[in-house]
Amino acid sequence: MATSARYLDFSLMRVNPAYQAYQLLHLTFIVAPLVAGLDKFFHLLTNWDMYLAPGVARTLPISAHQFMLLVGIVEIVAAVVVALRPLYGAYLVAAWLFCIIVNLLLSLGNYDIALRDFGLLLAALALGKLSVDYDHGAGITA
Repeated sequence: MATSARYLDFSLMRVNPAYQAYQLLHLTFIVAPLVAGLDKFFHLLTNWDMYLAPGVARTLPISAHQFMLLVGIVEIVAAVVVALRPLYGAYLVAAWLFCIIVNLLLSLGNYDIALRDFGLLLAALALGKLSVDYDHGAGITA
């Protein structure tokens, strides 16, 4: 009988390090985009508008603040997708982080944040890979 993580019962998964890593990443990519997205409306953590590259802001048909409100909505939606379908949500978050990294690289002085977000992008890709075995809602069958 072939053994694969997708065939383990839930009692074994509690002690499976790969499943524990999946759970940590799953929770992280629900909470982080949700908190960041909501904070775009409240600015309790930071003034998010300052992270929009000036060159990008000049090309927008709306103000930087209005754009960041839209970014907040996208991040909240991404958190919901990760919560419901981590296999797909992980790649949505990874793509979103890639866009954020490009924006940060276009801004002078935000390279440290771009590096941090690159690490988050890699973690989102890891969640996507782990979700192949552990996202039971994705319709993966034996």
